[in-house]
Amino acid sequence: MTAEEAERTAKMFKALGDPVRLRLFSAVASHQGGEACVCDISDVGVSQPTVSHHLKKLREAGLLSSERRGTWVYYRVEPSVLAAMGQILTKAATA
Repeated sequence: MTAEEAERTAKMFKALGDPVRLRLFSAVASHQGGEACVCDISDVGVSQPTVSHHLKKLREAGLLSSERRGTWVYYRVEPSVLAAMGQILTKAATA
C-alpha cells in the first residue's frame, strides 16, 4: 500500500469509527435502490442537525455522494468505495 493509499484509507476508516456514522453509512448502503433520502435515515438516536453533520463527514471522507432534489438531499455509497474497502480488507485477511 502506498502512502497515498494509506492516507485515503485511514480517512475512510476514521470516518466510520464513529458509531452514528457507521449506522448512517450502513443505512444508506442497505437502503432499497442504493440511495436514501436524509428524511429516511434520520432515526439514529441523534438530532437532525447532528445527522447532517455526520453525513457531511462521511461525504468529506469520500464514502458517500449526495444530490439535492427539491428540499431533500439523497445520499448514496459509491460502488468504487465498497470495492476498495473490500479489497483492502481482503488483503489484510490474507497477509
